[in-house]
Amino acid sequence: MQFYLEKLATLEHRYILGMRVDATSYEDATAIILALAKTRNSYCVCVSNVHMTMETYDSPTFARLVNSAVLVTPDGMPLVWALRALGVKNASRVYGPALTLHVCEAAARMGVKIGLYGGTPESLAAFVAFLRNRFPEIQIVCQIAPPFRPLTPDEDAAYTERIIESGSQILFTGIGCPKQEFWMKAHQDRIPAVMIGVGAAFDFHSGRVKQAPRWMQQMGLEWLFRIAMDPKRLWKRHLKHNPRFVLLFLAQWLTSLFGWQLFTSPNRMGVDRV
Repeated sequence: MQFYLEKLATLEHRYILGMRVDATSYEDATAIILALAKTRNSYCVCVSNVHMTMETYDSPTFARLVNSAVLVTPDGMPLVWALRALGVKNASRVYGPALTLHVCEAAARMGVKIGLYGGTPESLAAFVAFLRNRFPEIQIVCQIAPPFRPLTPDEDAAYTERIIESGSQILFTGIGCPKQEFWMKAHQDRIPAVMIGVGAAFDFHSGRVKQAPRWMQQMGLEWLFRIAMDPKRLWKRHLKHNPRFVLLFLAQWLTSLFGWQLFTSPNRMGVDRV
């Protein structure tokens, strides 16, 4: 365990448009998360893609929040390519839904308790059934599908108490970016668990939402598949974020060739992982 905690402190990373992205792998990220879970302290893990990158670019407050996470994995291929362009030649993708399964497999093997927060009652039930079928020894000790509206203080306190009393050591949080990251940060130091923002992973693995074919994922075209599946909800987000990401990162990369730095002011960078 100590080996992976020490490895965490030395992970290579780059700031992409002001957001820290750690160069990690499924194996290392999983081992680090399990090692952190064993400490029974409170940590946030962010699974980053272009959407999150542009949310941090648009909001210094959100940038500081993400940059203070204990681990920020490159979920999308554009961030993997950006890491490589900035000198991390062995950068690889750590896709949230796949990371979820890696962590669950290791947790089942090591007897680490899992909690789930997000989704609908139906999607959560289907996801739990999927996990228990795939990992019979998994200990899912808490399942909460919060309403799709702001919680009252009493509701939030009750949910938080349920999570704490369950003894969850890893809490998968699937309520969407940036809502889930703000929720995790607000509950850090209140919930003694590793909280991982996994977005739509519950819906993907429960079969309620289709994942893009592997070839589209590898080519960085997952966004196109998701728009096709849910155009009304997603087209504006991708139209707003994707072209700006390409242009802004191109500017960052070109200036980096001359040894200059963009988007790395203290106001955006916040603090390193805590």
